[in-house]
Amino acid sequence: MTFITAMTEQTRTRSRYFIRTEDVRGYHPANHTGTLNRRLIGAETVGAKRLEVVHGTIEPGAGALPHAHPEIEQVCYLLEGRAIAEIGGERQEMRAGDCCFFPAGMPHVFTVTGDQTAKVLVIYSPPYEENPARVVR
Repeated sequence: MTFITAMTEQTRTRSRYFIRTEDVRGYHPANHTGTLNRRLIGAETVGAKRLEVVHGTIEPGAGALPHAHPEIEQVCYLLEGRAIAEIGGERQEMRAGDCCFFPAGMPHVFTVTGDQTAKVLVIYSPPYEENPARVVR
C-alpha cells in the first residue's frame, strides 16, 4: 500500500489531521445572510487551540453584516467569486485569490457582489467558535 492510498483510506474514516470540506457539517453563522460555513480546523475537528479555519459559501448579495471581534484577528481569502470588504474606512473589491485582514476589535463588513456564489476561507486567531461573547454587533 502506498502512502497516498493509506492517507486516502485514513481520511475516509476519521483522521486527526486531515479534513475534507464535504465531511464537515455546515451551519448558518449569526449576523450573516445567505452563508453556509463549515469549521474545518478547530477544537472539535483536529484539537486546534490557537486558530480556527472556516470554509464559507456565500450567496450573491449576502455576507457578513457589520460586526467586530474584540480579541480575535481574522483573515479572509477569497477562493471563488467576487466580494467587497470594508474596514477602517477602506473599501476594496476582491476577486478570487485576494486576501484581507481584519484586526481585532475593528468593525468590518464582507459582501458578495455579482451573480456568482462566493467561496471564502476564513482564519481566526484565537478561535471564534461562533461564541456570542466574542463578537460585537
